[in-house]
Amino acid sequence: MKHIFRTLTIALFATLAVGCCSEQCSSTKALYDNLPFEMDEVALPEIPNRSVSVVEFGGVGDGVTLNTEAFAKAFSHLAQKGGGRVEVPAGVWLTGPIVLENHTELHLDDDAIIVFSADRDLYPVIATIFEGRDTYRCQPLLSAFGKHDVAVTGKGIIDGQGAPWRAVKKSKIAPSDWNKIIKSGGVLSSDKNTWYPTENFKKGAGDADQNIARWAVTKEDFESIRDFLRPVMVNFKDCERVLLEGPVFQNSPCWNIHTVMCKDLTVNDIAIRCPWYAQNGDGIDIESCKNVVLTNSWIDAGDDAICIKSGKDEDGRKRGIPSENVIVENCTCYHGHGGFVVGSEMSGGVKNVLVRNCRFSGTDVGLRFKSTRGRGGVVENITIENIVMNDIATEALLFDLFYGGKSALEALEDGDGNLTTDMAFKPVDETTPQFRNISVNNVVCRSARRAMLFNGLPEMNVENVSVSNTTIEAEVGAEINESTNVTLSNVTIVPRKGAALKINNAKNVSVADFVCPEESGLVVTGSRNKAIVIDSDCLSQKYTIGDKAKAEVIIK
Repeated sequence: MKHIFRTLTIALFATLAVGCCSEQCSSTKALYDNLPFEMDEVALPEIPNRSVSVVEFGGVGDGVTLNTEAFAKAFSHLAQKGGGRVEVPAGVWLTGPIVLENHTELHLDDDAIIVFSADRDLYPVIATIFEGRDTYRCQPLLSAFGKHDVAVTGKGIIDGQGAPWRAVKKSKIAPSDWNKIIKSGGVLSSDKNTWYPTENFKKGAGDADQNIARWAVTKEDFESIRDFLRPVMVNFKDCERVLLEGPVFQNSPCWNIHTVMCKDLTVNDIAIRCPWYAQNGDGIDIESCKNVVLTNSWIDAGDDAICIKSGKDEDGRKRGIPSENVIVENCTCYHGHGGFVVGSEMSGGVKNVLVRNCRFSGTDVGLRFKSTRGRGGVVENITIENIVMNDIATEALLFDLFYGGKSALEALEDGDGNLTTDMAFKPVDETTPQFRNISVNNVVCRSARRAMLFNGLPEMNVENVSVSNTTIEAEVGAEINESTNVTLSNVTIVPRKGAALKINNAKNVSVADFVCPEESGLVVTGSRNKAIVIDSDCLSQKYTIGDKAKAEVIIK
């Protein structure tokens, strides 16, 4: 017998009344109606109608007593009986790692707070997947590996107590906070601009590729830099029928929620929050998962907010498991390197994704697709509709196949945002990434730095992208670079300076009903443009042939 989860059924079939720019937002429709791809309904976990309290196994919610053993005994007890729910009553429950078993649910009372201990000795180094690679990290705080029918529910708070684990960049916090951190102990980088919690952490960070030490091979190598191997707070790996519904997940040492190689994943009505400066403070990373629904949630993150992944480089291609059949609906994202993100670890592919009725306010990028040479993988069949954005630090819409490991804001500050007119080709092989077959409809954005950037590879253009019924106000306009089969229909770009639309080495571009200020216009550069057709009075008023461009633009 299944538990009746408090809000899920209502949420999936409720009327969505969101302040978007389309009547579709407020229409009553089932979650699976009119999908642009075939997808079975996501199966919920089966949890027997049996409950125990963590108190029955010696748990004490006084914020002082360590409850690791009590949680382990409770889940072991239920596993022996075929499953059930572990109840966490009101109180503050200090604990080490919690591991779920088959057919079990962790349920928090409204006034319950689970706080994970910052004692690193409680989290041994284990084999896992992180940043798309097979590697070693400290054991996750809350996890299930190779399990089925697992759930975390209730309206309580799950706190990762991440600050003692994380490095901090001086540039990201106020001087008073920086002085306070230095006085707490730890060590500084050689340039004095990064604080590390321990010398052991600094050793691991010294020659790391992102967050994986280049020189570390054996488990013993990784154990020698354990402080650097910050754990993910919530990690479900190779699981079936997973539900996260209700809690606040906050303050992780690293990524907040990471699901990898899972099938039938439902995330509904949760909140994720961490300091905006938290290094690698991703909201939720969905990696190589199939049949996923993420609804009615809000995220305030230190890195990408909602991110779809599928493995990195050779590890991801060898795994060969795409993320597919994903619905993201009615979510709100605040701080974060991107609101909705694909990549950059997408070497196993991403396909069949629908994102609709979402709000992004204060993110670095709104809709962010990122990869680079060496990844491989195909991102395709993506539909995005009814999105509102405000105060976006860089691009409202970004397709970037030259991702260099930095946030878009850091790349902008470092001067990496300038495009080369005619980039050199490289051979196409299994390591060449692809973005194709993407539809963006009904987007409104106020105050971005750049309206849009399509930045494809010369040897593998961004391909088959349509943007329609969209209005973006930004410092500078849209740039379409190394892209093929692009359609802009009923798009308004209001730049505060410069051209509303720049096209560089693009092929088969159709622009219709494009609106922009009279003082703006169109700039075409590059020697490889072909079949650019513009149907717009606005752009015909100010049309510039730029660097190396041939006059192959037709204005109707």
